[in-house]
Amino acid sequence: METKTIKQSVLLPTSPKEVFEAWMDSKKHGEMVEGNAKIDPKVGGSFSIWDGAITGKTLEIDSEKLHIVQSWRYDYDDWPKGSPSTITLDFEPDKNGRCRLNLLHTGVPAKYADEISKGWKDYYWEPMKKYFRG
Repeated sequence: METKTIKQSVLLPTSPKEVFEAWMDSKKHGEMVEGNAKIDPKVGGSFSIWDGAITGKTLEIDSEKLHIVQSWRYDYDDWPKGSPSTITLDFEPDKNGRCRLNLLHTGVPAKYADEISKGWKDYYWEPMKKYFRG
């Protein structure tokens, strides 16, 4: 299966620590992406977003460096269950203390890369901006 890599960055109107903590919290994650989220917030813990449309496991959490790595799979019929992609998230402060969230998404099936790239913007970044603006 041919794969692609997606790199995106978004500026959020709150601190990196607040975004980092919300990412790993079921209730807050669900609120910020406007859907159900179940997250076991530990290394090896599973997660499910939007009632199982996105599933995966947390591979790394560094609460000092505000860094998360997760296996990630969208429920496309022909996306092999045993071949998840990987997301790497880094939550960094900008000069005004806001959060610059950097996403590196590797191993994305090539045929879905454009759709998933757009999905990050439409279903994550835009709702997250709204959520953190209050």
